[in-house]
Amino acid sequence: MARQNVSYLQLVERLESIGVTEDERNLRNKVSRGKFTAAFMLQCLSALGSRELRLDYHS
Repeated sequence: MARQNVSYLQLVERLESIGVTEDERNLRNKVSRGKFTAAFMLQCLSALGSRELRLDYHS
């Protein structure tokens, strides 16, 4: 969100465009708590237009 300068309200609108219903207050709470499902994270990334996700593992 920060990299793309997207507000919570804008993300709510983008989520709605892909069929995900969320209100701004609940979205803010989820993000601030850091408690949400991986599926929801992927929905947010999709709504933000992300097309690539890199997972680097360093031991």
